[in-house]
Amino acid sequence: MSTWIASSTARPRVSPTAELGQAFAALRGWLVAVALFSGLINLLALTGSLFMLQVYDRVLTSRSVPTLVALAVIAALLYAFQGILDIIRSRLLVRMGSRVDQILGARVYAVTLALPLRGGRSGDGLQPLRDLDTIRAFLAGQGPVAILDLPWMPVYLALVFALHPALGLLASAGALLLVALTIATEILSRGPARRSQGEAVRRQALAVAGQRNAEVLRAMGFGHRLAARWLGVNARHLAAQEQASDVTGGLSATSKVLRALLQSALLAAGAWLTIAGELSGGAMIASSIIASRALAPIELAIANWKSFLGGRESRKRLATLLAAVPDGPDPMPLPAPRRDLSVEGLSVAPPGATRPMVQNVSFQLQAGQGLGLIGPSAAGKSSLVRALVGAWPAMRGAVRLDGAALEQWDPAALGRHIGYLPQDIELFDGTVAENIARFDEATEPAAIIAAAQAAGLHETILHLPEGYSTRIGEGGSALSAGQRQRLGLARALYGDPFLVVLDEPNSNLDAEGEAALTRAIRGVRERGGILIVVAHRPSAIAAVDLVGIMAQGMLQAFGPKEEVLRKNVQQSGATPHPSGLAVVGEPGA
Repeated sequence: MSTWIASSTARPRVSPTAELGQAFAALRGWLVAVALFSGLINLLALTGSLFMLQVYDRVLTSRSVPTLVALAVIAALLYAFQGILDIIRSRLLVRMGSRVDQILGARVYAVTLALPLRGGRSGDGLQPLRDLDTIRAFLAGQGPVAILDLPWMPVYLALVFALHPALGLLASAGALLLVALTIATEILSRGPARRSQGEAVRRQALAVAGQRNAEVLRAMGFGHRLAARWLGVNARHLAAQEQASDVTGGLSATSKVLRALLQSALLAAGAWLTIAGELSGGAMIASSIIASRALAPIELAIANWKSFLGGRESRKRLATLLAAVPDGPDPMPLPAPRRDLSVEGLSVAPPGATRPMVQNVSFQLQAGQGLGLIGPSAAGKSSLVRALVGAWPAMRGAVRLDGAALEQWDPAALGRHIGYLPQDIELFDGTVAENIARFDEATEPAAIIAAAQAAGLHETILHLPEGYSTRIGEGGSALSAGQRQRLGLARALYGDPFLVVLDEPNSNLDAEGEAALTRAIRGVRERGGILIVVAHRPSAIAAVDLVGIMAQGMLQAFGPKEEVLRKNVQQSGATPHPSGLAVVGEPGA
């Protein structure tokens, strides 16, 4: 499971239904038990019919009160037993749904996290988790009950035939008509259900985008335009949903009417046969009840057809996603990297794209070295560092730590040796300590404090309302931009990782923060780590010894800082900044 972010080409793909099939195979024993209970429940469902048959044909003719009492006691016991079995079956189905969730939950969550790294995200990216919820809800609902009861329909029809062939033929004709309605439900509702699901995903995507950019929409006053677009998608979603509901609701109502009509028709036919002397009064009533019970699973299936469709579509989507992000065997544990970082002919494209943003980049860094990546906007710097930390897969080439490609590492193990601060600081709802420690419950407080001190954040944290136990809110909303950036830096430095990659780490820092950043960079190098920093401001590369200049997705220059910057100034003819950064393109770069 830990290999979910590795490239899908690195491991053989599995059958789209293999993992789900294995999950359901683990429930085989449960299914056998539920089927057994369903069989007993369906047999006990004959209690009412047989009781009525005996009352009409034996008790009323013999006028025997003891016989009536005995039959009533037996019927009551059978009804109680049926109720107990029904409760047990219902609870087993609920626990089957929970068991599927337990088996697949971790994998589905891993797929949810992997989708943005593969360009497969849609809506808010949580559709795989919703699909798992849909499957669990289907298993815990009335859909499986209808499926398990359907095989007993021929048994009930055979009993009606045994009472009288004419009644059996009439009941069979009604059953065929309801089966035709079920098929019509499937054909007519499949298309609208799919359209509704697709529009629901687009509607969710617009809602998430609006929520994420609420400040921009309010400040520049175009929220009503986004709302209009959302309403258009929502209208199409509702139209498709209404069409699907109209189909299933209409056919469900039709099936109920037909079942009631058939029951009355059987009663009328039974009465005619009774008058003709071919059937007893008890058999007349019993045949009507048994036939109604025979048709009940079909009516139940039609009534729950939306859950059938939802469960089936969710299963298909999950099977496809699980196959697209295969769960290969865990790689062999490797020793902690200590020597070098090697980049070999690396080409990188955003997830889901085919055009590379970075092309044929090669360089090597030794332990204790620091590299500053500079260059104009859209030069490929951020794309490169995303590949260096394994967040984006390489189109071509390799990134190696001590000779081992990133794909050969277990991601959880590799993460302990990498510190990464992206441009967009993503923090999580939790305490300051939890965010610094990457939510490691087994961490030592000293390690958290050391990381905060390395980032120059320790004193700031002590002045928060609850210190390290202060909750920062979703995305770190309780902190300022500078505090979020320094907290992200502390998280990157936590555990003294071998490779530390910082993407514009000083964009929100004041002079004090920039001084702390410079000390942190020196600290990484002094303890034998490798540091790479993407910079647009001079202070960020003050403590590095190497510089690489990116332009048009390629590494144009690489080498000792002073030498590379001097050559670049001479070639461009620009007036050099003391740091050399003013030569790389745009104002303020």
